[in-house]
Amino acid sequence: MCREVDLHRAVLAKNDTSAGTLRAELAARGTSVINLLSSPGSGKTALLERELLRARERGIPVAALTADLATENDARRLARSGVPVKQVLTDGLCHLEAAMLGGHLEGWLPDDTRLLFVENVGNLVCPASYDLGETLRVVLASVTEGEDKPLKYPTAFGLAHLVVVTKTDIAEAVEFDGAAFRAHVAQVNPGVEVLLTSARRGAGVGELLDRAVAAADGGGIHQPVMAQRPPAHEHHREEHGHEHHDAAGPPSHPTDPARTHAGAPGIAARRP
Repeated sequence: MCREVDLHRAVLAKNDTSAGTLRAELAARGTSVINLLSSPGSGKTALLERELLRARERGIPVAALTADLATENDARRLARSGVPVKQVLTDGLCHLEAAMLGGHLEGWLPDDTRLLFVENVGNLVCPASYDLGETLRVVLASVTEGEDKPLKYPTAFGLAHLVVVTKTDIAEAVEFDGAAFRAHVAQVNPGVEVLLTSARRGAGVGELLDRAVAAADGGGIHQPVMAQRPPAHEHHREEHGHEHHDAAGPPSHPTDPARTHAGAPGIAARRP
């Protein structure tokens, strides 16, 4: 078991090194990464398409990279926004890693990109542990997923800089308890902002973009409590590519400076 834990820590440490380098290189060219995490079917692609359209209307240079195990369906949808879009197929891997992301950006990401939205693989387990060199980490949950989602996935919600609720146009129909959801978010991530959105009705569209621009401009970013305390006891198990963490010892925040290092391959800085 100890060897298994040590191996997992080594994998995360290597990813942290790559993420630190990628973050620095992207910052040097004026690009900020927005890492979007959610369960499958949460509606993040629909919301992201609306946000990309809003960015284009406002003249903000953006791009989007979307990751899935198979199909290019999401990339085709996002490309309708008219901004640069790239699909990454992970061939069964349940998450993106920093080195993988950096490799896909090389030679593709436009020089003037201000915001890069990364639509991570759809699940709330594996991606939660991997820093992608992001400036802003956003976790999305639809009203159909239940108010206890934050309690079931404390690492994903506990390390988020921002939480977004989607499909609010059907909240009443599915008897979504917004107050209970907010209370559960507060249990794992006190003080984090929760945005309410509906891509179908347009409610809240543009607010995610506003938060991303503010973060890119150096505005204050929420610092999760979970990111500020070292793990007291860790127990990791890898089964079919999924990592599990017990509540007593969540990993430190992927964007915590204490876990950010330089020296791994990334993409070259292309503009001052």
